[in-house]
Amino acid sequence: MSASHGRAASPFRQPKAVWAVAFACVISFMGIGLVDPILPALADSLHATPSQVSLLFSSYLIVTAVAMLFVGWFSSRFGAKRTLVVGLAVIVVFAALAGTTGSINGIVGFRAGWGLGNALFIATSLAVIVASASGGFGGAIILYETALGLGIAVGPLLGGELGAISWRGPFFGVAVLMAVALLATLAFVPSMPKPARPTSPLAPLKALRHRGLLTMGIMALLYNWGFFTMLGYAPYPMKLSAHELGLVFTGWGLLVAAFSVFFAPRLQARFGTAPVLYANLLGLGIVMAVIAAGVDSPTVVIVAVVTSGCFIGINNTLTTQAVMLVSPVERPVASSAYGFLRFIGGGLAPFVAGKLADATDLSVPFYLGAATFVLAIPVLASGHGLLRKAEERPEEPVAAPSLTVVGDPIATGVPPVIVAVGAHGGAPAIVDAALRLARETGSPLEVVHVRETVVVEEQAVEPESAEEARAAVSGHLARLAAHGVTASGQVLTSVGDHAAAGWVLAEHAARVGARAVAVGRSPRGPLAQFADGSITSALTHGAPCDVLLVDAESVPRQLTRGALAELRDSAV
Repeated sequence: MSASHGRAASPFRQPKAVWAVAFACVISFMGIGLVDPILPALADSLHATPSQVSLLFSSYLIVTAVAMLFVGWFSSRFGAKRTLVVGLAVIVVFAALAGTTGSINGIVGFRAGWGLGNALFIATSLAVIVASASGGFGGAIILYETALGLGIAVGPLLGGELGAISWRGPFFGVAVLMAVALLATLAFVPSMPKPARPTSPLAPLKALRHRGLLTMGIMALLYNWGFFTMLGYAPYPMKLSAHELGLVFTGWGLLVAAFSVFFAPRLQARFGTAPVLYANLLGLGIVMAVIAAGVDSPTVVIVAVVTSGCFIGINNTLTTQAVMLVSPVERPVASSAYGFLRFIGGGLAPFVAGKLADATDLSVPFYLGAATFVLAIPVLASGHGLLRKAEERPEEPVAAPSLTVVGDPIATGVPPVIVAVGAHGGAPAIVDAALRLARETGSPLEVVHVRETVVVEEQAVEPESAEEARAAVSGHLARLAAHGVTASGQVLTSVGDHAAAGWVLAEHAARVGARAVAVGRSPRGPLAQFADGSITSALTHGAPCDVLLVDAESVPRQLTRGALAELRDSAV
């Protein structure tokens, strides 16, 4: 069952919770290139060498790499919202501290704390967006990719503008913006259930025993070595002001975003993942060698760096997809293991580049970066067969929403009243309100518990297990039976696509000849509940009977297209 029955939902009409996290995503991704425009200014103001300044990248990325091994465990223990809040708070504190310190060692240390917060945030944000978004998985991913592209492009520009005032500006700017995102997250993001099974902190390391995942991880380590060598050292030979550097890296970031979202999928479909990566890595090696050979010409370095954005955008998209293709373990575990290796490569590269530049000259780190890009090609080729077989495997079909009977069905021949509820504290009151409606019409009551499961590229969230959903229905039926009411129950399992679940429920209502379908107010808020692409919207459009909004304190309200729009607009 697809959601194609109805009009496609706009990915940009979302509840406040989604916008809060998406805003934080933009600021988080801005941190990738935010410090680039101020690297020369930092070196001058703090009387530091380029190799010392490069440790801003090393401390940040190495801590991020190690933390990636544990954030899955942390999130599964303490919940997604708490993980987001802790990550954002850590970023605010350490970004502000980096702006107040007066030494390069202090900034390096505080950037390490920033890396811990960033790991907690980026590992959870996508899952939260998908779980909270209206319109299902597709719209959420578009929104997430948009946030990523904006952050990569705007980060250097903001860093350049604030850095032109003071090298402290970008650090304080991030602290203020992340504080706003933290307050928005606290105010608008609801608490989310924890996964049914906690993640082991050792799972990512154990996953590296699989040849395919280890091969792709080493390839990513080599690629990120070259990438962060360029990011950490290219600003110096450009000999530009902070503002000018910001403009250069903004152009680079726009190409990264464009080639990642628009060009990489087309090239992959035309030529396959491995051939595109071979050509792409070779292209990056050539660009890096041009930077090394022309390190004394700012124009050569500027043009080469901006051009590299095309290759980096393609590589970022395809390497992540390749990891997921060849990995035999769960996606969250594969993502953590892969993230550990690639961030380790990114963290070590600036440190080694600094030592080489101090001992020789500035061209040597770039030649080494070119070599690591080229060396990644035979590493990838060693797993070519695994990648080809993975691409040739037919994709697993996306699970359609399904209904599962709980308990004994009741065959009365009388059209039932169906009440749809979720896993939240207000569900019993909604069932009671629907019961009053059923008694007034002389109808039996059927309780349908909606269990929503989210499956995403980097993270998987199963807020409620099948057993917990069945237990929730059994609890409703037992409570009703204690009051002398015989009712039937079902679990509606939805995977990713909210609208598809609404259409399945509408078809079920038609099949049993339901007199009405009752729904209560969602704790996710009216904008999410009544938006195009939501379960309630699809149910209202597709059900052949009345769909009623019920609660304990007011008369039922019939839902129509106009009523949905009115309820939705009341939340804006």
